[in-house]
Formats: sequence, C-alpha cells, structure tokens
Amino acid sequence: MDDRDAAILAALEDDARATFAEIGRRVGLAPSSVHERVRKLEQSGVIRGYRAETDPQALGLFVTALVSVTPLDPRQPDDLPERISEFHEVEDCHSVAGEENYILKVRTRTTSDLEDLLRRIREKAEVQTRTTIVLSTPFEHRPTTAS
Repeated sequence: MDDRDAAILAALEDDARATFAEIGRRVGLAPSSVHERVRKLEQSGVIRGYRAETDPQALGLFVTALVSVTPLDPRQPDDLPERISEFHEVEDCHSVAGEENYILKVRTRTTSDLEDLLRRIREKAEVQTRTTIVLSTPFEHRPTTAS
C-alpha cells in the first residue's frame, strides 16, 4: 500500500459514496486508476465493506454502555462471542487483556432494557458483568487513515 492508496482510503472514509471521479480529483488519479486501486484494496481485505452510519438516538437507542465480562468459572470455554451472538443490542465485542475477558459496547432504548440485557447475558453466557453507562460521546468511528 502506498501514499495514493492511503489517500484513497481517507477519501472513502470521509465519504464512501464518492464517485471514482471525485476521489480521483482529490488524490490526483484518473477514475479508472482509482477504480483499479479500490478493487485491489477490496480483494486484499484492506477494505472490508461499506455501510451507512446511523444515529442511534434517531433509532430510539438512548442508552449506550460498556460492559466488562468475566466468566464465573475460569475453566469455562472462551466462547462468549458465540453465546451472545443472538443479542442484537451488542454492537461491539472486544477480547481484552486485563481482569475482564471481553468488553462489550451495547445500546438499548432505556436503562430498564439495559438491565434486562445484562440479566440475559449473565444467564446465557454464565458470566459476571461490570457496566459503565456512557454519558456522552464526543466522537466515535474516527477514520483509521490520515486525511
């Protein structure tokens, strides 16, 4: 990957719906060259997909929480992602080093819904949880490439 690929990635992170011509003007390449580079970045797995960024509050998801998860039995299989895959409220699942095994980012409509989700996670996954409720989010989903 070279500087032009990085510039293309930055342009796509700014606006994934930009045309190859628009990106080409921004990075100094012909649209056909941008198209070829994007295709290669997709094939190599650098670009994993494209998606719409939604506003959780506009969807009625007013509560965001970070849930630290530790198994009740340390000999328990490390299969938490499979155990909680049915819970659509879990937005992110991170395996971490430290006291916890995983940290989950969850979104719910209300704190009562959060309480219910935590109960379901604890029962289904046989874990203990520690929860931090997010008060505000100054930024998230920052681009991973330099603009």
